[in-house]
Amino acid sequence: MKIAIGCDHIVTTTKNDLVKYLTKKGHKVIDCGTYSDVRTHYDIYGFEVARQVVTKQAELGIVICGTGVGITNAAQKTKGTRVCLTRDVEVARKSRELYNCNILGMGGNITGIGLMEAIIDAFITTKYKGGNKAIIKAIDARISKPNYNIHQFDQEIKNWENGVYTNGVKQDKVPLPNTWK
Repeated sequence: MKIAIGCDHIVTTTKNDLVKYLTKKGHKVIDCGTYSDVRTHYDIYGFEVARQVVTKQAELGIVICGTGVGITNAAQKTKGTRVCLTRDVEVARKSRELYNCNILGMGGNITGIGLMEAIIDAFITTKYKGGNKAIIKAIDARISKPNYNIHQFDQEIKNWENGVYTNGVKQDKVPLPNTWK
């Protein structure tokens, strides 16, 4: 299976461990970043995972930040995504079975790596049973047009690099997803 994965700077090590885990299990992984602990915007990487999934470059996606909340919210703003935020195997299973979720969100600072692996396994192996079609249609309709423009963050990145979000402390250059190059 082809899986896109992305994270913010807080959980890069965790993301890298999960990339190795998925690769070892035979999956093709699209690593959407970030690739270091340089402070960055989680929304860039949540968006890129979502874009990979809705454009069919990946079958499923995984997004991770400290709590999972920020990056999951970022990922779900792209039309065609059905994102599940969980730290529970059964919720991951039900999200696929009942709602055909295509992106899994987790908090790397609040969920251990072993549990994350179990959640991922349940998410990947569970099949959609075909129910709740009206709910899925409503979820899919919540955004009227696709938002696949990778340049939507250009101004935000420029502001970040100029210290706007950091009380005047200049930040390193934001590492963009490799898929944008």
